[in-house]
Amino acid sequence: MAQTVAADTFLFPTSFAQRRLWFLSQLEPGSPFYNMPLAVSLLGTLDRAALGRALDELVARHEALRTTFRLVDGDPMQVVNPSEGIWLPEVDLADLPGDERDAEVRRLVDEEARRPFDMAADPPLRARLLRLGTQERVLVLVVHHIVSDGWSMSVLFRELGALYRAFAAGEPSPLAPLPVQYADFTVWQRDRLQGETLERQLAYWKTRLSGAPAVLELPADRPRTAARSFRGAKESALFPLRLLNDLRAVGQREGATLFMTLLAGFQTLLGRYTGREDIVVGSPIAGRTRPELEGLIGFFVNSLAMRTDLSGDLSFRQLLRRVRETTLGAFAHQELPFERLVEELGPERLQDRNPVFQVMFTLQNTPRAALELPGLALHHVPTDTGTAKFDLTLYTQEQANGLGVTVEYSTDLFEASTIVRLIGHLETLLEAIVADPDRQIHALPLAGPAERHQLLDEWNATRAEYPREATIQELFERQAARTPGGTAVVHGRETLTYRELNRRANRLARRLRRSGVGPDVRVGIALERSPNLVAGVLAVLKAGGAYVPLDPSYPPDRLAFMLADAEIGVLVTQTRLLGTFPVGKTEVICVDREQDRAEIAGESDEDPEPGAGPLHLAYVIYTSGSTGQPKGVAVPHRSVIRLVCNTDYVRLTPAEVVVQVSNASFDAATFELWGALLHGAGLVIIDRDVTLSPPDFAAALRDHQITAMFLTTALFNEVAGSAPDAFATLRHLLVGGEVADPRRMRGLLKGKPPERLLNVYGPTETTTFASWHLVSDVPEDSTGIPIGRPVANTQLWVVDRRLEVVPVGVTGELFIGGPGV
Repeated sequence: MAQTVAADTFLFPTSFAQRRLWFLSQLEPGSPFYNMPLAVSLLGTLDRAALGRALDELVARHEALRTTFRLVDGDPMQVVNPSEGIWLPEVDLADLPGDERDAEVRRLVDEEARRPFDMAADPPLRARLLRLGTQERVLVLVVHHIVSDGWSMSVLFRELGALYRAFAAGEPSPLAPLPVQYADFTVWQRDRLQGETLERQLAYWKTRLSGAPAVLELPADRPRTAARSFRGAKESALFPLRLLNDLRAVGQREGATLFMTLLAGFQTLLGRYTGREDIVVGSPIAGRTRPELEGLIGFFVNSLAMRTDLSGDLSFRQLLRRVRETTLGAFAHQELPFERLVEELGPERLQDRNPVFQVMFTLQNTPRAALELPGLALHHVPTDTGTAKFDLTLYTQEQANGLGVTVEYSTDLFEASTIVRLIGHLETLLEAIVADPDRQIHALPLAGPAERHQLLDEWNATRAEYPREATIQELFERQAARTPGGTAVVHGRETLTYRELNRRANRLARRLRRSGVGPDVRVGIALERSPNLVAGVLAVLKAGGAYVPLDPSYPPDRLAFMLADAEIGVLVTQTRLLGTFPVGKTEVICVDREQDRAEIAGESDEDPEPGAGPLHLAYVIYTSGSTGQPKGVAVPHRSVIRLVCNTDYVRLTPAEVVVQVSNASFDAATFELWGALLHGAGLVIIDRDVTLSPPDFAAALRDHQITAMFLTTALFNEVAGSAPDAFATLRHLLVGGEVADPRRMRGLLKGKPPERLLNVYGPTETTTFASWHLVSDVPEDSTGIPIGRPVANTQLWVVDRRLEVVPVGVTGELFIGGPGV
């Protein structure tokens, strides 16, 4: 199948693996992610001529090392060129000062490791010497993966050492001629993988991967970009020798190899991180199924898709048996090139991820041949191409002093701290496995004692004293007694002092009591934004009842459901809205109807006797509910007081001016009303049409000298985009209700921000806010804003579906506890 294109130059088809790698490299021209670099420090007297001759002989001996690639009729072909030796340039750094020289070595090594190959023109092996002194050099070798693999590097080291030793001694090459070349393998592979052999291999893998998930989405620090950059980095650790030996023993008891045991452990970790039970991980296999291939340099390695089912409350021992079966089946069908499998499966080709699997696992359990050159002491010099071929690759290696672990990861997705934490979780998991392999895999810990203490205790140490035995109306009455003449509510031209608001609420409260309102009795409140609305909700609390805000803009059937579901016996409203509500037998009090006004005015304006305690209901707010049916959330006094009194996310004082922007039926109004009125601050009510006009809204904030405000994320984005200076006079700006837009927050911080910008989070069931984050800086590459830490007297835990607390970086659901719930 060879074609002669010139004297001593031949064309051969590529192997399946080479073909796929060639096409991938065309998608990222100029990328070094398929470079395989090696750098070693040489101490002693180097025979440079012998080294150059040894490299030349290697290239002459292995056709793969003098192969370039050419596109012929749309297909890549191997071009085996005549042997012309290898250029070995030397860079002299001997005259540089020590520190400067070391930095230059590091730079040049990385530069060489990251310099791309032109596969159509460049030989796939290049070399470079860095001279540091008469007795010290650094040798840098870089080979392209399209003609090499891990096994090949061992062959290269072994033969380079043998050739150098012979040539330095004036002897001929001691190496026997090779029986075959890599091009012979490509021809043999294509001849073999057809007919019944191909169909048998394909049938196995198609069955094995039927219905497999296309993507394993690990929790990442950043979302995927439309196309991968292949930028990567590595983090490493050494697990104890004792753990390595214990893992071997666990496997041996089940007839499993260390590879199988580590793969089962790694897939357990991935399952716990993602919350998934169907895990597909890639793993390389040498691919040298014939003995004559063992001494060749070439790209033989194949990738196997290891799919494991973690479902069924398995113990680790049971899982290991599954993984053993999976591994043996994969090894028995290893001849099908991964590239051919991808073609057959035909997955959607996406530039942001690898097909079939995005995570790799490998165990180096055979000692890689070390480069040995007589008369020289050799030391490995770290190299880094700065790339990652997959989202994440776990490399493990049996060493004399333990289990070496290296994780190569995409820096598009992960921070270094995330990977360091993952390695720690893997070690904790493996320790738990060897301690009790019969324990269910979902119960095996990932977090060590220190991290677990941090998750459960340190991060939830939010206890703070607050008036837990008081009620909202008691605290308001105390404040009214302290600052009776202070401004309580402002709306347009109407202003109420604390004394006036208290007296107005007292009269309505006494009228409500005559209608039977008492502890936990729900009272509907349907009033426009006004001082009457504030007095109305306060009056309900003073009567001992719980207010239920009703938005007249809701559809009639929704309002009817809420009236019936909350068992509202009394509705406080105004005449203009009377026709909105299907009141039925509900008693209606119109605060602006002459008869009702007269009855209310005839009541005493003294504080009524307390009618409710801290655990009685303060309000019921209806949310849309997960099914679309409105759902009433009932909140007691203690929860509200925990929200606004002696908390940590904001400290309100009588000097504050708080704005009410929220509709009363939205739970943010809880913060606005009681945050202001329980601290002696002023509450300014701004009409809805003003809030929807960013310039008018900004003017209103300035005119009223607003210092504290909550805005929904959507309204914040609109105002920040249209009137970015609107918040400049604020001391506290709280934003929440939806996912925060980092671009908007970054822009505000760069312009005229408030003193404090907070991203707050909390379902209605947790009384408005459960967590908060002070936004002081938003980096340019940020794709989200944290929801932060729990507010005072609140606990947050992320748990799995079995309600076990998960470590940082692991997928789970947020559980919220404390008196706000």
